Amino acid sequence: MLMALVRERAASGARVVILPESTLGFWTQTLEGLWIKALRDSNVTLLAGAAVLERHGYDNVMVAISGRRANVLYRERMPVPVSMWQPWTTWTAAGGGARAHFFANPVVELAGTRIAPVICYEQLIAWPILQSMWFGAETVVAVGNGWWTHGSSIVDIQKASITAWAQLFALPLVMSFNT
Repeated sequence: MLMALVRERAASGARVVILPESTLGFWTQTLEGLWIKALRDSNVTLLAGAAVLERHGYDNVMVAISGRRANVLYRERMPVPVSMWQPWTTWTAAGGGARAHFFANPVVELAGTRIAPVICYEQLIAWPILQSMWFGAETVVAVGNGWWTHGSSIVDIQKASITAWAQLFALPLVMSFNT
């Protein structure tokens, strides 16, 4: 159904489709091949949230997929402390938490535009957006996963925060949340 939705948007002229954090689940070579094949006859680029599993943890990412290729476009700079980012686990053999890429990829290129990607918690703190502005972002792309927040105002606060940042820097904003 998700592939059909993306192909439908492409058929109606969309050049880029953005899906929320964690939409693709665990990013694997099999999933990559499946999506490339699904988008092969279109001119759309899909930007979607996923998780890349590594030996001692994982990366919360945004993956860019077209009918020709797919790649991890963005690795989250600041996952939620304690629940996701657990730096103390590197001191033990436990591992398992999300990795923080503090200084990596503040701006990435998507369809010829320099975007400031921000995932979930990053929309609530100053560092990621300020770093992206310093490096010349042209558009803000915010994704989130709010299914677990049912009955709270967390997603509304995230949306208000990132909207304020985009307005402060006079940049277009694209948001994609699942709730």
